[in-house]
Amino acid sequence: MVSNYEKQLRSFQDYLKFERRYSQHTIRAYHDDLRQFFDFLQLQFGSLQLSEISSSLIRSWLAGLKEEALVAKSINRKISTLKSFFKYQLKTGALENNPMTTVISPKASKRLPGFVKQAETSTLFKYVEFPDDWAGKTERLILQILYGTGVRLSELINIRESQVDTGLGNLKVLGKGNKERIIPLQSDLRNEIAHYMKEKRNELEKPDEKFLLVNQKGRKLYSKYVYRVVRKYLSMITTIEKKSPHILRHSFATHLMNNGADLNAVKELLGHSSLAATQVYTHNSIEKLKDVYKKAHPKA
Repeated sequence: MVSNYEKQLRSFQDYLKFERRYSQHTIRAYHDDLRQFFDFLQLQFGSLQLSEISSSLIRSWLAGLKEEALVAKSINRKISTLKSFFKYQLKTGALENNPMTTVISPKASKRLPGFVKQAETSTLFKYVEFPDDWAGKTERLILQILYGTGVRLSELINIRESQVDTGLGNLKVLGKGNKERIIPLQSDLRNEIAHYMKEKRNELEKPDEKFLLVNQKGRKLYSKYVYRVVRKYLSMITTIEKKSPHILRHSFATHLMNNGADLNAVKELLGHSSLAATQVYTHNSIEKLKDVYKKAHPKA
C-alpha cells in the first residue's frame, strides 16, 4: 500500500543500517512506524507526493493514535521516527521543508524503572539450584553476566570470547551505534566465565568458539531463550511484575547507586550517551532514602 514511498523507505533504511549502524531490531521498529504512517495517508488522502505531506496531516495521524489509547511514550517514539525520516529527506534534497518542525511531542509520564531487590539477587545466586548440565551452567552464567555487568540483551548474546580478558578481569562490550566500552568483572564472575569457556570445549562437540554463550548444541543463543531463562528464575525469587533481562540491567544500576557509586561511573558502565538517561537511577536511590527515613525517623 505504500508503493509511493518505497524508494524513500529503502533509502532511509540503508542510511540507518550503513551510516548510523543501527541494530536490525531498531531498523525494524522505524520501518513499522513509517509503514503504519504511510498506510494511514494512503487510506485517508490517497496518493500524495512526499512534498505534500504537511504537519496537519501528521497531527491528524497522531490524534488518531491518541484516540486509540496509545500511550504518550509510544506516540513519542513514532514522532521520533518521523523526525529522523524527514530530516534525512532534507539531507538528501528530496524535500525543501520539514513538516515536523511544528509537531509537538506529548508529555510522557515518568516511570521509575523496576528492579529486583538486593536481598532477592543474593537469594538467586546463593540458594537457587541450577541444573547440573550444560543448560543449567549457561542459565546461571546468563544471569550472572546480566546482573554483574548491566549489559543489554543484544550485547549479552553477541559477547565474543575475544572480548573477555580473564587476566585483566575486563569485558569489552560493543553497544548501541557500535560504541565500545570496557566493564570490569568481579573475580567470581571472571572465574566463572573462564571455567565456562574451558568446559565448553570439554563437554560439547564442535561448539561455537567465537561467541561466549552457547546452548546444548553449541550454538549461539537467541533472544527468546534468554527471556525465558530470566523469567523462569526471577519468578522464583521476586514478585515484581516485569521479569525481563532489562530488569537485571536496572537492578545492576540501582544497586550501584544505592551503594554510593558515582553517577558518571554508572553512566559509563551502562553505555549511556547522556547523563540524563542515567539520572533515573538517582530517583530510585531517593525513594530508598525516603523509605529509610520513614522507618527510622521519630517525626516521619
